[in-house]
Amino acid sequence: MARVYNFSAGPSMLPEEVLKKAAAEMLDYEGSGQSVMEMSHRSKVYDGIIKGAEALLRELMNIPDNYKVLFLQGGASTQFAAIPLNFMNGNKKADFIITGQWAKKAYEEAAKYGEARAVASSKDKTFSYIPKTTAADFDKDADYVHICLNNTIYGTIYHELPDTGNVPLFADISSCFLSEPLDVTRFGLLFGGAQKNVAPAGLTIVIVREDLLGNARDITPTMLNYKIMADNDSLYNTPPCYTIYICKLVLEWIKQLGGLEAMRERNIKKANLLYDYLDNSKMFRGTVVKEDRSLMNVPFVTDSDELNDKFVKEATAAGFVNLKGHRTVGGMRASIYNAMPVEGVEKLVEFMREFEKNNG
Repeated sequence: MARVYNFSAGPSMLPEEVLKKAAAEMLDYEGSGQSVMEMSHRSKVYDGIIKGAEALLRELMNIPDNYKVLFLQGGASTQFAAIPLNFMNGNKKADFIITGQWAKKAYEEAAKYGEARAVASSKDKTFSYIPKTTAADFDKDADYVHICLNNTIYGTIYHELPDTGNVPLFADISSCFLSEPLDVTRFGLLFGGAQKNVAPAGLTIVIVREDLLGNARDITPTMLNYKIMADNDSLYNTPPCYTIYICKLVLEWIKQLGGLEAMRERNIKKANLLYDYLDNSKMFRGTVVKEDRSLMNVPFVTDSDELNDKFVKEATAAGFVNLKGHRTVGGMRASIYNAMPVEGVEKLVEFMREFEKNNG
């Protein structure tokens, strides 16, 4: 059976080159006589995999030496609790900008551990824009400010970071991880689940400024204590070994393509193909204000639920899968992560154009 074009928001498609290499190495990784799935995480062979993955990530993202890179389990959602337990411990305050479901969940989780304050929200328009803020909006006594950089469900992204003054900025980058260059030094902490743009489900990557570590609450579970994980090079317990291996292959693929600058150009080309069509279509329209559109997640609708359902059904039959939008937005959503080839978006637009002609 031919492979489909998978527009899933996550877990999402992986580069074919990565899947083929993983398949070729499934039974015997580099002459070790064993699969990565089987080898000890304490072995010399696996040590080369996890250290290689970290080195590649540092190179591609230009991560400074004073930041720790952690390979963790539990998904980004677990970090919603880990972050306040580790960092909401000075004045026990944190500020949040609510731009969608994941920022809201992080805010609600942090409220269990201290004073969580919603500085701004775009809920009034179904999170279809990024709220504007100024430095004066943030509490100077807050331990950190939390944002979700790219909103998977609603298709928005920060093109300009909020000015938080001396308060560290923390960001969930799950759905824009490695999609374009990012100045790590603008953040105290970055974190993201790998299953959208980096690797299969099971791995969460945390990039944290070293001077922020070491202040976790006494009640913090050992497995959620970033300092312990950093001191043990992400090997306090058995990490998600195979997912880290796939992550390393994806990082090698990105480097081979030219790094994050090249990835940004590729992603801009794909996004422009789809947005240009939506802006000129009489049937389909995007749901996000133009200045806040994501390169990764593109929600769109028609004016008819019946037509939306028909489109999703016919698209699926034609090999364009997982286009159904999130229930809070409706309609459709095309997640066009790094692994989606330009050809996939071109063919989707061709299908949309034909569907519009036949149903207009």
